[in-house]
Amino acid sequence: MRAFLILACLAPLPALAPLSALAETGIAFVQAPEMSSGMAVGASPAEAIDAAMAECVAGGAMAEDCIVTNWCSPAGWSVDIFAQHREGLHWHEVVCGLPTRAMGEMVAQTLCDRGERPDLIECLLVQVYDPEGVPQMEY
Repeated sequence: MRAFLILACLAPLPALAPLSALAETGIAFVQAPEMSSGMAVGASPAEAIDAAMAECVAGGAMAEDCIVTNWCSPAGWSVDIFAQHREGLHWHEVVCGLPTRAMGEMVAQTLCDRGERPDLIECLLVQVYDPEGVPQMEY
């Protein structure tokens, strides 16, 4: 038994995949309320967030107004809802990392439940993203 343990310790280890190969694509969402937003996928939080920030700025917001709201890895399915308060302010709420589109749509329906959120005058699902970040709703 002792010889087996020594031989096992001396045997070469199988090659391990680099950590970057093990990472799953993630998705980032950035928002400048009432101004602009951005979404991007990437292999790391920094990669996706930087790209989403650039999209937010390209949409007309200043970089300091763009706030990271979500990062999910694995990306999973994502839903984006538009919400407007009765006092006029409006914003987007995003949920990502969901296992299916159907679950995302159920989450959006729950987020827009006026019984739970009576101060909203408007709330609707505006986009569904697949795990690769591809928008699924056409306008």
